[in-house]
Amino acid sequence: MLEILETLEPLLKMFWFVAIPASIIFLIQTIMTFAGADASDGIDADFDSNLHGTDAPFQLFSLRNLINFLLGFSWTGISFYTTISNHLLLIIVSLAVGILFVYIFFLVINQIQKLGEDNSFKFSNALNKTAEVYLTIPGNKSGKGKIMISINGSMRELDAMTEKEKIPSGSVVKVVKVESDNILIVELI
Repeated sequence: MLEILETLEPLLKMFWFVAIPASIIFLIQTIMTFAGADASDGIDADFDSNLHGTDAPFQLFSLRNLINFLLGFSWTGISFYTTISNHLLLIIVSLAVGILFVYIFFLVINQIQKLGEDNSFKFSNALNKTAEVYLTIPGNKSGKGKIMISINGSMRELDAMTEKEKIPSGSVVKVVKVESDNILIVELI
């Protein structure tokens, strides 16, 4: 195989030397993805960035994106080597297709993430919902009781207080606010 590559022109040889390892790594990544072993790229960036607060669906500089770019770049160069005789134009077209591969991957990941459902529990999801008092709630915020409430399709037992009179077990209440990020303030309905 190396003898065949040695006889090629330098630019075409470079495209092949990029295409072969990039294709092998892509196949390994694909197999790992379908086997469920691909939680992330496995490479942590060695620099600190200010991207932690963004909702970016993926990291721009990752091994997967590098492989996608190299696949588009190298196979375009190989495919159009005989069609595009101007080497500079061929490299520009190959770079553009490599960037296009990364952009298409971005679009696919973005659409897949839209399919995801966030079932994480947030106390703010309980606001204005009705619940049943499980353990009596003392009046005037003098102590905590418990309520049973359905949030995102699951029943939860949560601490609750009231700013008004005592609410006995079995009563139906409405959550009016969240206090201290984990105690619900309720009112009798």
